[in-house]
Amino acid sequence: MKQGISLTAVGHATSLFLTITFAVCVAFDLAFPQHAMYETWCKLLPGFEWISWRSFLLGAVECYGYGWFFALIWVPLYNVFANHACCK
Repeated sequence: MKQGISLTAVGHATSLFLTITFAVCVAFDLAFPQHAMYETWCKLLPGFEWISWRSFLLGAVECYGYGWFFALIWVPLYNVFANHACCK
């Protein structure tokens, strides 16, 4: 029987990826305001406003949560299909 991928590993990896990406995008927006996409962040992240420490931390927490949302849906689906394919 094939063992599936780890929910914990995918959850943390995806969450950290999204959180780091968010931080890099905010830094990019501050460095190049003419190309800023903060309006998009305001639409994607409830409660996010441009820019304060509270808002930045809220956005980072929400990105981390979105990573877990993805992992909680994707990993079980992957494991079901991977186990089904190996048994044929």
